[in-house]
Amino acid sequence: MTGQARQQWGKLTDDDLEQIGGHREELVGRVQERYGIEREEADRQVSEWEKKV
Repeated sequence: MTGQARQQWGKLTDDDLEQIGGHREELVGRVQERYGIEREEADRQVSEWEKKV
């Protein structure tokens, strides 16, 4: 799944994905941080991504 996450969010590093360790809330937080978006938007993006995976 890390490869799919990297495709979706290219700004996430391998270290980011390793630290996230499969935890959804960690992923939402990293997406929010790396892309400078609101938490709700990051949560929406992760939810959409989960539906595809």
